[in-house]
Amino acid sequence: MALYTADLLILGSGPAGYTAGIYAARAGISVMIVSGNQEGGQLTMTNSIENFPGFEEISGFELMDKMKQQAIKLGVQFVTDHIVEVDFAHRPFICSSENGHSYKARAVIVATGSSAKWLNLASEKKYLGYGVSACATCDGFFYRGRTVAVIGGGNSAVAEALYLATLAEKVYLIHRRHQLRADKVLQDRVLANRKIEVLWDTVVEDILGVDEPKKVTGLKIRNVNTDACKEINAEGIFVAVGHQPNTEIFKGNLILDSKGYIVTQEKSSATGIEGVFAAGDVMDPKYKQAVISAGSGAKAAMDAVEYLDEH
Repeated sequence: MALYTADLLILGSGPAGYTAGIYAARAGISVMIVSGNQEGGQLTMTNSIENFPGFEEISGFELMDKMKQQAIKLGVQFVTDHIVEVDFAHRPFICSSENGHSYKARAVIVATGSSAKWLNLASEKKYLGYGVSACATCDGFFYRGRTVAVIGGGNSAVAEALYLATLAEKVYLIHRRHQLRADKVLQDRVLANRKIEVLWDTVVEDILGVDEPKKVTGLKIRNVNTDACKEINAEGIFVAVGHQPNTEIFKGNLILDSKGYIVTQEKSSATGIEGVFAAGDVMDPKYKQAVISAGSGAKAAMDAVEYLDEH
């Protein structure tokens, strides 16, 4: 077990965490980033990004790596670890990891992001990793030339469907409403793609499969208007129905809203505890964009540096 110390500890390594590290390091303080379970955050699973300023098109992994390398050049320390317990009642703050390490800092920025939501079906859990996935860029290759289904109607779901259409023979996009929530340019691409069939007003009742060998074979779906059910064949199921903030360890430590997002003070990244700040998707239930998370990380770093200067 080891004890790590820094002026500023950043929990999370997505756009918010990396940007916070860059800004804080440039202010001349010691900064340490604890990566969390997924270094680079969810964006590393995005195959193509076209709306981050300065990059006409770039993969999520490449963008995050560029941010990380910039932070490293500025002196930010990185540790691959996952925080499981925090003590914000005493100063300096202490955070403990699953590896038994302790991290001590005078200020903390929480940038732990959010995680994919699931359908909460028993069959979903049963076939997770055997045809059920939440990452098309991770697992889409295995379904080249096959039939797959994407569940959801937002930007993530539509982007996954478009990506899978470059690999699969056919893609079902299953959405519970009659209108997609994705950006108009993405909607137009989906509706114009001959490989993609949108199943409107439809929900998934069950995921179908076999046990020997264990694999997905299809879906049982229901039309919400008529209640009519039917089965469709699909070998890969990609769930993209939204995200939930990674704030479980902060319950009882920070003020959370009804959906679990960290509550910050108006026009500030400051939480209810002096010296603890929040940035990115962990405190943003609305926008969920990389560029906004990055800006949020910059604000949190500036707030944290100001706090450290005053104390």
